Order: sequence, then C-alpha cells, then structure tokens
Amino acid sequence: MLPSLFTTGNLFCGFYAIIASIEGHYFRAAAAVLMAMIFDILDGRVARITGTASRFGVEYDSLCDLVSFGLAPALLAYMFALKVYGRYGWLACFLYVATAALRLARFNIQASGSAKTYFSGLPSPAAAGLVVTSVLFMRWLGLDPPVKHIAILAMVYILSYLMVSNIPYFSFKRMPWAERHPFYTLVSFVLILTVIATEPQVTFFIVFFLYALSGPVLLTLRGWRRVRIPVSEKLS
Repeated sequence: MLPSLFTTGNLFCGFYAIIASIEGHYFRAAAAVLMAMIFDILDGRVARITGTASRFGVEYDSLCDLVSFGLAPALLAYMFALKVYGRYGWLACFLYVATAALRLARFNIQASGSAKTYFSGLPSPAAAGLVVTSVLFMRWLGLDPPVKHIAILAMVYILSYLMVSNIPYFSFKRMPWAERHPFYTLVSFVLILTVIATEPQVTFFIVFFLYALSGPVLLTLRGWRRVRIPVSEKLS
C-alpha cells in the first residue's frame, strides 16, 4: 500500500497540472508536474526499501506516469504556446503523448531486477521536466509570442524523438563514486541545491536541458571512440 500511496500522489499532481493548464495557471501546472516527479522517485525507492515491489505497482506507476509526464506537459505546452497553431498544435502534442506512452511500454518490457546504468531513450519524467521548466523559463524571460511558439513546437518534436530513440541516458541508479564518497556527495548535493534555489526558473531549465543534451553527446563520444580505435590499431 505504501508505494501505491506515493504513486497516487504522482497521479494527483498530474491531474491537478491538467486542470491548472486549462484554467491558465501555468506556473501552478509546471510546479505540479515537478512535484509529481518527486512522488515518482519516492514510490520506487520506498518499494525497494520495504521489499514491497510488485507487478501491480509497476503497471500502476506507468499509468500514472502517462498522465503526469505525458498528458499534463503536453496540455501545458498546448495551452501555453501551441494553441495558436490549431490542428497542427494539438497534433504535435498528441505525438508527444503517444511517444511518452511508447517509451513507458518499452521501459516495462526492458526493465529487469538489476539496476541499469543507462536508459534507452530519454525518460518521460525528464522530457516532461524540460517542457514545464521551459514554460517557467520563458515566462521569466518575458519572451514574445512568436518566439515561444516556435521554440515550444520544436522542443515537443525533438523530445518526442528522443523518448523513443535508442540514445543512452545515464540513469543515476548506480553511482559508484557517490557510494565510495558519501560525505563529498552530500556536500555536492548541498551546493547544487543552493545554486538551484538562487533562481529556480533558470537553474531547473538548465539542469533538464543539459540532461536532455547529455544523451546525444554521449552517443557521439561512443561513436568517435569506435572510429578512433581501428585507426590507432592500424597505425601501430
């Protein structure tokens, strides 16, 4: 029951974000999606700590994630910037929701008992985080409508592709350095939290943007290394 309560909190935040988006309260909607991410992290941790993980919990978590990290950010993007495009706007949002559902379904099939170092494709919570923090960042900057409309539209298409791609993303489930140096990890966490608290609208956007960018960068580095190894062997 305990992990499912946190999962229900995730669902509640996602549903509230949808209502807030419809009513035009974009800051509240974005904050609700970010709060849903906290509940999503906690339910898995609690299930592993208490030994209460179950197949029911996995399926329930995926359904709630689709609402909080699929429907909620898509509707927020539509109401905030894409409504002016009419049919093309809501079709872009539908693509986002569909790819989020596909991403979650693929994750359930590929998930195993062991913690994985990398995810295949951009996780849907990270994609949702970038969408909602982009809304907060653009409101903080006070961008004019044409700029924010084009930026959000392009972002929705790019994130839709990243979620269903095979681009590797670090999962943070296994952090050997943090396990070996818990004190310095705690100090680093405090410093990061302090930096984020200075200007949340900016720092949260930077964090999610860098994470979304880290996958293509990591894939490029892996490809570069594969190309360099045969060349160096040939020269030797």
